[in-house]
Amino acid sequence: MNARVLDRSVLYAGAIFLAIWVLVPFYLIAISAFTPQAKIFDYPKPLVPSSLSTDTMQFFVEARGVLPSVLNSLLVALFTIVFGLVLGAPAGYALARFRFRGREAFQVVVLMTKMFPIAILSIPLAVTFLQLGLYDNLISVALVHTAMALPFIVLVTGGVFVAVSHELEEAAQTLGCSRWGAFLRIVLPLALPGLAAAAIFTFVISWNEVFAATILTLRTRTLPAQVLASLSTSPLAFKFAGGLFMVLPAIVFIFLIRKYLMNLWGSR
Repeated sequence: MNARVLDRSVLYAGAIFLAIWVLVPFYLIAISAFTPQAKIFDYPKPLVPSSLSTDTMQFFVEARGVLPSVLNSLLVALFTIVFGLVLGAPAGYALARFRFRGREAFQVVVLMTKMFPIAILSIPLAVTFLQLGLYDNLISVALVHTAMALPFIVLVTGGVFVAVSHELEEAAQTLGCSRWGAFLRIVLPLALPGLAAAAIFTFVISWNEVFAATILTLRTRTLPAQVLASLSTSPLAFKFAGGLFMVLPAIVFIFLIRKYLMNLWGSR
């Protein structure tokens, strides 16, 4: 009993430590974003601010190009999720259900794609999209983000489909369902938590990616590219507001689909 209590205490202590480690930077950025600009350089900063102001956030939101870049980021992230799941989920299903020649090699190749940094591919990508007429286009950025997210999507969905009982799918087929019908009615509902997890990873990758968006766009920039372009000439308050504004959509997106993650982890 004492060993069980000790293990549980260590587990809770580790969870609390990790939560503090993650939340403290968010909290400091948030209070700095809502600190009056006259007090932004005060040091040390109180953990509980005595005065708050929305002037900095209003200044950031009203800055030229910010709101269009937010919309661009959301559209690119949504396109990336759709493209990624349409391409990655069937690949994960094939890895989970079929045994074919080159299966292991395909898995290695999927992982090897993460070895190539986007920086060395920037010039070929820019030239290719110029030739295709897709330069300075949100679709081109979404395609690059999809390529970056596909390895995660394939691995996550493959693991999820492996966990779905193959016998249930076969039973549905013996009762009259086609393979496609069994997938839609049996496998897909059971795999929704895993697909939600893949969507979260994809959204976060797309939302935070800055290099490809900076190289491939000039007028239709995403929010990270827009913030990066004005970072060196912006006041410190603008940087804090931009950091908070970039974090909030990802948090809201995770909050909205958290129930799927809880189901994936076995919570009730």
